[in-house]
Amino acid sequence: MSRIGRKPIVIPAGVEVKVDTAEHTITVKGPKGTLHSKYHPLMNINIEGNEILVTRPNDEKEARSLHGLTRTIVHNMVVGVTEGFRKDLEIQGVGYRAAKQGNKLVLTLGFSHPVEFEETDTIKIELKDALHFSIVGIDKQEVGQYAAEVRGKRPPEPYKGKGIRYVGEYVIRKEGKAGKGK
Repeated sequence: MSRIGRKPIVIPAGVEVKVDTAEHTITVKGPKGTLHSKYHPLMNINIEGNEILVTRPNDEKEARSLHGLTRTIVHNMVVGVTEGFRKDLEIQGVGYRAAKQGNKLVLTLGFSHPVEFEETDTIKIELKDALHFSIVGIDKQEVGQYAAEVRGKRPPEPYKGKGIRYVGEYVIRKEGKAGKGK
């Protein structure tokens, strides 16, 4: 049995969960918003009291691989509508900075033009200072994807470490030309 898949998901107060077994969809509504997701027809999602249980019909390879995945997706939906998700990013490099203009994040990254990212209905950008900002939302996958796209505009380079990185990310540094020859 999947150790993660067997764990029940506790439904916090103020969260409403609806499972449509005919359409294989689950809807989670909470104080921060509403999330919808389809799940694989092999999986069974049941609500018992204030817990969500994800079960599988058999021990075949496909069912085993989907069991923990489905439970984790549902758990992330519950956490998202109650607490939300956040990715913290930082900018390193001389002349690199971030600014907020209305609902846009404007990044100066050494290009001939500023790079702009606009907030969406589900994604919000919080600017702490010119070098630190956060991507915030209720959908974990969407927050991670948006943060990866922002980071992808100028990923950290290995020689000086300049670029956009996640807070706490370790960048492997290279030595450069000067240290070679000996």
